[in-house]
Amino acid sequence: MSQLFPKWANKVPMKLQAVLVVKLFAIVFGIWYFFSPKYTDVGYTPDQPISYSHRLHVGQLGMDCQYCHNTVTMSAKASLPPSSTCMNCHAQIKPDSPLLGALRESWANDVPIEWVRVHMLPDYAQFNHSAHVNVGVGCQSCHGRIDRMDVVGQKQPLSMSWCIDCHRNPAPNLRPVSEVTNMEWVAPEDPQAFGEKIIKAKSIHAPTYCNGCHY
Repeated sequence: MSQLFPKWANKVPMKLQAVLVVKLFAIVFGIWYFFSPKYTDVGYTPDQPISYSHRLHVGQLGMDCQYCHNTVTMSAKASLPPSSTCMNCHAQIKPDSPLLGALRESWANDVPIEWVRVHMLPDYAQFNHSAHVNVGVGCQSCHGRIDRMDVVGQKQPLSMSWCIDCHRNPAPNLRPVSEVTNMEWVAPEDPQAFGEKIIKAKSIHAPTYCNGCHY
C-alpha cells in the first residue's frame, strides 16, 4: 500500500516546532526589551494645567530647586509648591498675564493646582529623596537637565535595574551636598575618584538587598 504522505512530510512537525519556539522566544524577548521603562516611560512629557518653564525659571533666572521643592532635604517626597509660593513673585511680576489665570484662581480660592505627576514609581518601591540628596546625589542624576526643559519630561527609566546599577557604584553620581541642585556642577577630578572620597567620608552603604527599597 502506497504512503498517503510523501517522505519529506515527516519533517514538517519538527520544523513547525522549531518555528514556534523561535517565534515564542522573539515575542518574549520583544516584550522584555521593548516593554521596559526605558521604552515605555522615558520621554513621558505630559501637559500641565499651567505652562511652567524650568528653562526660564531655573536656567535663565537662576531659581534654586529647593525654593519650590522645599521638603527635598527633609522628607521622602519632594513637595510641589502651593500657589502662594508662585504668587510670592507673580503678585508683582506679570500679575495680569492670561497665562497665569489658573494660578490666580487657585490662589484666590485656596484650591490646589492639580499638577500631572511625571516621575512615578510602583507603590511597592520606596524612594526617599532626603536620603539621597543629603549624601550628595544631584537632582540631575535622576531628573536630567531640568534647567533646559520648557516642559518637564522623564529622562531616566527609574527601573529597578537602573537603581541597582547606581547602588552598586554610586560614586559617579555623588557631589558635595551644597551642589546637589547645581545643574552646571562638574567634578573637579575624575568623577569616580571624587565620588569614592564622598563615599568614604559619609560612610555610604547603598543597599542592594530587597528590603532596602521594598518594605
